[in-house]
Amino acid sequence: MEYRVLIVEDDRGIAEALQGHLAQWGLEAKAVTDFRHVMDAFSSARPHLVLMDVALPFMSGYHWCAEIRKVSSVPVIFISSASDNMNIIMAMNMGGDDFIAKPFDPDVLVAKIQALLRRAYDYAGAAPVLEHRGAVLDTGENALVYREQRIDLTKNEYRILLTLMQNRGKVVSRERLMETLWQTDAFVDENTLTVNVGRLRRKLDAVGLTDFIATKFGVGYSIG
Repeated sequence: MEYRVLIVEDDRGIAEALQGHLAQWGLEAKAVTDFRHVMDAFSSARPHLVLMDVALPFMSGYHWCAEIRKVSSVPVIFISSASDNMNIIMAMNMGGDDFIAKPFDPDVLVAKIQALLRRAYDYAGAAPVLEHRGAVLDTGENALVYREQRIDLTKNEYRILLTLMQNRGKVVSRERLMETLWQTDAFVDENTLTVNVGRLRRKLDAVGLTDFIATKFGVGYSIG
């Protein structure tokens, strides 16, 4: 498996050097270039791990780590020239998993990355991030995040959206969706499903995700 790493570092030289070094170790690395919209890059890259500088343009690395934590438990390693205890404590409190001070040995950084990837994926079997059209489904908190807007979902709305996103590109039958909802409710009929899909669509429309759920009349629904 080739793991993906997102580099959030505004020093282009350091970012490019990291990309080259990580590639030598079989890691696919992508560097953020637009520091106003880090979450858009996160959604697009779907990384298994994030390298996050603390001092960034517009918003700090602490801010972006907190935003990532709203949608994902992906490991985050902070990299910073400010390696005093207060910065390290702040990094951990904001959801970071490790901290490495600049200047650092690239091979030491790779060792830290590999250790975190083993713990997060080989052993824990971490759930992948589900993303479509920039919308990221939080598989731990029953919520969808789009352009830094959080959409809280009911239990049934979450199960519908999860099933559709897991089957992106396919039409999911109404019968299958009702079976999915039966896992949480004693009985679900056609009308219950219709009501839940309608309510979910209104929530998506309200944040700009129009036509996110498409209807295949007489068959079921799909992600559009």
